[in-house]
Amino acid sequence: MRVAMGMLWFLALGGLPQSWGSCPSQCSCSLHMLGDGSRARTVVCNDPDMTLPPASIPPDTCRLRLERTAIRRVPGEAFRPLGRLEQLWLPYNTLSDLSALMLRGLQRLQELRLPGNRLTAFPWAALRDAPQLRLLDLQANRLSAVPIEAVRFLGNLTFLDLSSNQLMRLPQELLATWAHLHMGPFLPGHRARLVLGLQDNPWMCDCRLYDLAHFLDGWAPHLAFVEARLWCASPRSLAGVVFSQLELRRCQGPELHPGVASLRSPVGSTALLRCEATGVPGPEMSWRRANGHPLNGTVHQEVSQDGTSWALLGLPAVSHQDSGDYVCQAKNFLGASEMRISLTVTEAQASTEQSGDPGVLQTKTGKEVEAAAYNDKPVARHVPHAREPAVLTPWTFAPNTKEARTPPHFPLGAAGELSGGPAEPQEARMVRSLKVVGGTYHSVSLVWRVPQAGNTTAFSVLYAVFGQHDMLRVAVQPGETSVTIDGLEPQTKYVACVCAQGLAPRKEQCVIFSTNEVVDAESTQQLINVVVVSVAAVIAMPLTLLVCGRALRRRCLKCRTPGPEEAAGAYVSLERLGHSEEGSEGLSWHSLGEADRLLSARSSVDSQALGARCIHEYYC
Repeated sequence: MRVAMGMLWFLALGGLPQSWGSCPSQCSCSLHMLGDGSRARTVVCNDPDMTLPPASIPPDTCRLRLERTAIRRVPGEAFRPLGRLEQLWLPYNTLSDLSALMLRGLQRLQELRLPGNRLTAFPWAALRDAPQLRLLDLQANRLSAVPIEAVRFLGNLTFLDLSSNQLMRLPQELLATWAHLHMGPFLPGHRARLVLGLQDNPWMCDCRLYDLAHFLDGWAPHLAFVEARLWCASPRSLAGVVFSQLELRRCQGPELHPGVASLRSPVGSTALLRCEATGVPGPEMSWRRANGHPLNGTVHQEVSQDGTSWALLGLPAVSHQDSGDYVCQAKNFLGASEMRISLTVTEAQASTEQSGDPGVLQTKTGKEVEAAAYNDKPVARHVPHAREPAVLTPWTFAPNTKEARTPPHFPLGAAGELSGGPAEPQEARMVRSLKVVGGTYHSVSLVWRVPQAGNTTAFSVLYAVFGQHDMLRVAVQPGETSVTIDGLEPQTKYVACVCAQGLAPRKEQCVIFSTNEVVDAESTQQLINVVVVSVAAVIAMPLTLLVCGRALRRRCLKCRTPGPEEAAGAYVSLERLGHSEEGSEGLSWHSLGEADRLLSARSSVDSQALGARCIHEYYC
């Protein structure tokens, strides 16, 4: 009995190493001792003809390397029997498909390396089966994005290599997860909590990389990078720029600023609907009718200097069918925002409610005049011209608060102060031909014409930085048709409008200019004038010297002449054909007195009176 038990024990001990020690024919196996005295098995398979992971891997394997093979996919639960596996390396194969169950049963797995494959996607949910995973290497694959759901499976990692892929951006949730590493204490001498490899990706540098750019700058104690210098690949204007040199803005959803909620316009006029929105990146603006009918107008989008987006809807020659609600929409990748404006088209005679009788001046508030003066110019460049002069409807810019939209430097008095004197017809006081005639980097000069206005008509000049809402007012003395505006900023774009006091400016009464362009144009004109004058002087100088030289020579010869006989020889004898006493043609000689008379600048009567006593002089 004892012998039988001993033999069974011997067979068990002898058979155990054989059952646990079998090695696949296409692989090589080795044993090595660990620090605690235990043995660990390493299996390496690098047969280029291998297309699937081997099925007979020893279950006591701690390290498995399948490299440079023809394996293209890993089926589900392919490594489930390897409960002691700690390192799984699959580098430089042709892997393009991984099962979400590939890590099932690998509770002790700590390293997963998949560099140099053809993965376009990774089964991030498979990481839940490897709770002790600390290293994930996905270098040199074809990953184009990291999905948001991957964030919950990466919290235990201390090393993540995503370099040399096709990543353009990372989800904000992933950056927020890494941000929590910065909150805990960090003791000197300790290793970084996370090592990242993000280099060699075509990063798109927009607002979505704002957190990553600051992430690289501020978290050095808790974070280490395989390569700390990351470069932009797009947009083209930022290609090759290092992250540390970027000036990005944080992303912001579109926000529409409320403006006028309703608008009245007479039949046949041009209605202008304006919508203002902010957002990062700049939102895409659009208009549509609330009832679904097609738009009877044109839409144009502008972006002001401060980044505000404007959607301008022009409705030429409106009719009653154009009445209704219009919806303005602003949209970017963070969301969308909408606002409604109601348009009411009235009968043609109702236009007098806004424009007023030609002989009676309508009183407008300072806010309405300011808004109309500023808003009409940019809109008019993109709205088709109406057949009849459009009635200008007061506009107000969309404020964040009511107080913010009140122009602090635009004082207006009562209704009597707006008129500036006796009422004149509106067309008679219309400003024409507003031009910029010169200026410096800090000033500009404007001139205009008012063909039908009298000397008692007073004008106002409204100006502001293009895109800003508060306009400044400059009063002009009655009868003056020019003004110089001082105190401007260099290299800045401005809008200026000129109108008679009490009237809102139209599109042709506004001008947009830039202080640097005015100076450059004036300098260019001065240079042209200098060149023209120089060329004229070079051409005219030889002729002038020749004439002066000849006149001076005649003067010198004249001064040396002692008497009438020698003086007669100094002048060219004048000959003419005359009739002789016999009636035949012959030559007759004129006397010196006749020559003096012809060369003199005096009249013929004076020459005959003075005779030969007068000596004529000529100067250049």
